[in-house]
Amino acid sequence: QLQLVESGGGLVQPGGSLRLSCAASRFKLAYYAISWFRQFPGKERDGVSCISRNGGSTGYADSVKGRFTISIDNARNAVYLEMNSLKPEDTGIYYCAAKSAPPAVCTWAYDYWGQGTQVTVSS
Repeated sequence: QLQLVESGGGLVQPGGSLRLSCAASRFKLAYYAISWFRQFPGKERDGVSCISRNGGSTGYADSVKGRFTISIDNARNAVYLEMNSLKPEDTGIYYCAAKSAPPAVCTWAYDYWGQGTQVTVSS
């Protein structure tokens, strides 16, 4: 079974940056479309960004377009979420998810979740 581990969260001031990592064990991430979700207290998880297996297709929630960038590093078996110009409303737990999908498909569907990493944007 695919295991996903997120890292890179923390406390950052408004306007700052963080890079989240999603690392996989037991299987290559190249077999899966990967997405990032975030969850605010008392709310459901919402999709933030997704990337296809081949890295050629990406998607972003309107609230993060132009600020967040998703990328895949097959050599390191990891997916990254570069987050810039962070705002207090970006605070939440960020999860990566994986879905078996065709090579060029970017999807919000998921088969596997990681345990999440906390991002707090505050002065």
